[in-house]
Amino acid sequence: MPNEGFNFSEITPEMRALAEKCTAQVIPAELYAKYRVNRGLRDMNGNGVLAGLTNISQVTAKKLVDGVETPMDGRLYYQGIDVQDIVRGFLAEERFGFEETAYLLLFGELPNQQELADFCALLKSYQSLPPKFTRDVIMKAPSRDMMNTLSRSVLTLYSYDENPDDLSIPNVLRQCLKLIAQFPLLAVYGYHAYNHYEKDQSLIIHPTDKNLSFAENLLHILRTDQQYTPLEARILDLALVLHAEHGGGNNSSFTVHVVSSSGTDTYSAVAAALGSLKGPKHGGANIRVCQMMDDLKENVPNWGDEGAVTDYLSRLLDKEAFDRSGLIYGIGHAVYSLSDPRAVVFEDFVRQLSAAKGRDEEYQLYRSVARIAPELISERRRMYKGVSANIDFYSGFVYDMLNLPHELFTPIFAISRIAGWSAHRIEELVAGSRIIRPAYKSVSARKSYVPLYQRPGTVPDGPEELAAPEAAEAPAVDAAAIAENIFNQM
Repeated sequence: MPNEGFNFSEITPEMRALAEKCTAQVIPAELYAKYRVNRGLRDMNGNGVLAGLTNISQVTAKKLVDGVETPMDGRLYYQGIDVQDIVRGFLAEERFGFEETAYLLLFGELPNQQELADFCALLKSYQSLPPKFTRDVIMKAPSRDMMNTLSRSVLTLYSYDENPDDLSIPNVLRQCLKLIAQFPLLAVYGYHAYNHYEKDQSLIIHPTDKNLSFAENLLHILRTDQQYTPLEARILDLALVLHAEHGGGNNSSFTVHVVSSSGTDTYSAVAAALGSLKGPKHGGANIRVCQMMDDLKENVPNWGDEGAVTDYLSRLLDKEAFDRSGLIYGIGHAVYSLSDPRAVVFEDFVRQLSAAKGRDEEYQLYRSVARIAPELISERRRMYKGVSANIDFYSGFVYDMLNLPHELFTPIFAISRIAGWSAHRIEELVAGSRIIRPAYKSVSARKSYVPLYQRPGTVPDGPEELAAPEAAEAPAVDAAAIAENIFNQM
């Protein structure tokens, strides 16, 4: 059999040599300043380059005081409504909030009681997978990375859709609602398949319960015994609400706009967003927070010793601890400065859950880091705005207390954010008419094409066809003749 025994995953010496050619083509940093390129689509003050308009959500962290932009406590709005008011509303009425939030993001208004009931029923009608999909797709070649599993399943669902390329809004809405309902199944079943085939654990496949909320069903199909407390379900629901959307400029939502503008199908657009969210700079940040905090706990035996905690955080910034990246994960945000409103809302529930789980000492350690880290960063780094703990700082701790496997941390983010992605896709299809295509300036010097036999490293006594001709002048190239010759030989 061809290539039998060949390791396609090995990085060979030849591959390393070729990679050096790639890394040698670094564009000098000063050229970005020379041509006024806003790297990361953000200016020197951290403000995002305006690339579009949206109704769906807004992130604010500044206010005008006497004509001067001044940092303020962060605010997040879904369709113009403060997310803190949304949370207070459904908590006061002792309801789950994710379904209402998804409705608001998609349709631009809060549902009345009947509209919410109908919407929940519609989502539940989609809470199943095509016949044999679990066996034929999810169970085959399970991946250790659940985001890749989720992406593969989403792309495969294209084949099960009778109208996958129909871009009419009713059809795209149908596809989006189906994916919102199916994401928990795709992620959790993928995790159980991985656990069974790769870790030799029992295979657990629970169907959803039509009497449960979105958050309750997620715990219901994940846990072997299908048991959970009301507090656990409420906090997971809150996490889903707070992660559902975050402005059109976040990396994955912007990806949805860019890919949707090309006219591609819903499954491809969502798969692209999943690829974006998988990155540790976007959706994978909470896992890094957990890993960093585990390292802190190993190196600082007395968690109440603030001097030792401060010393550890200083070593993080000096690239002397954990992954030596110079980062304190979960602290700071591209937009927020004084506070992340999602973290502010979340923290009180983190306290409640840590008390219920007997992990209050660990919660106090998180609070210490959240207080000390911004002070250290401000002292050591040139800052154009303040920094504070973001929601990723707490979400990983919450998921760990909920006994959610680390493999599902980022997929749970996706399970929530698919609501926002769906709203952005529909918005782009409704309002957008042009493909999104920004400009890139080439800074490569012009070079002449060199015939093969004249290039450095060519063996002089090689094959006859590679030997240099005696004539010093190369013949003129007749492209049409060459093309006709190739065609005649086919």
